[in-house]
Amino acid sequence: MTIVAASIASLPLADEGNSDSKIKVGEHAVTQLFGLEFNVDTIIATALAALIVLTLAFVVRVKLTSGVPNGVQLFFETVTVQMRDQVESAIGMKVAPFALPLAVTLFTYILLSNWLSVLPVQYGSGEFFSPPASDVNFVYALALFVFLAYHAAGMYRRGPLTHFKQVVKGHTGWGPMVFINIIEEIAKPVSLSLRLFGNMFAGGVMVSVIALFPFWISWGPNAIWKMFDLFVGLIQAFIFSLLTILYFSQSMTLESEHH
Repeated sequence: MTIVAASIASLPLADEGNSDSKIKVGEHAVTQLFGLEFNVDTIIATALAALIVLTLAFVVRVKLTSGVPNGVQLFFETVTVQMRDQVESAIGMKVAPFALPLAVTLFTYILLSNWLSVLPVQYGSGEFFSPPASDVNFVYALALFVFLAYHAAGMYRRGPLTHFKQVVKGHTGWGPMVFINIIEEIAKPVSLSLRLFGNMFAGGVMVSVIALFPFWISWGPNAIWKMFDLFVGLIQAFIFSLLTILYFSQSMTLESEHH
């Protein structure tokens, strides 16, 4: 999907002579500092999403009640119950109680960052506020964090040497399949990140295509697509959190528990 989206983004439209007729997707407002390039729009979007998550968390903490919950509390309770069931069935709450708040936080943060582009408006040939997940640097950072976290948890429970042995040996034992197990382990954060990136980047491509229509036509398809984008953002946030729980489960399972 990512390759197709990138290919579409590089294709000119019918008017070859007009440079404005090209679909521009994946471009970022870049600034340089200490010889490094920073995508300003992604930094602002991630900071905004983090600020919203923290604000919602503080609102729940201040207005927490055992009676009829408000909307924010109901949202967090629903997400927590769903994620708790996943953690309990995959790992066990007694084994990895920290996986629950991590999964809830990741789900909420990714969901809100995906929904930043919900308003049916465009800026030029793209979204007014692109979701951070359409920037590959953002998804790589999330996947790297998850990768380091579940390996650290595995080493904590199994011991560093035992954890390394079980990761390399896998379910196939020692032999030629060891190399496949190593490749599979490296592919986990790559697939985890590119799955999220590909879906959100493709959404940006669609918005850019719709933006090529006249305004009096584009608002309708754009509004419909944004509604679909809400669903895609929700599903991708859930998949990312669910896979995080499953990776923790694989990393923290003792060899004796396979039988």
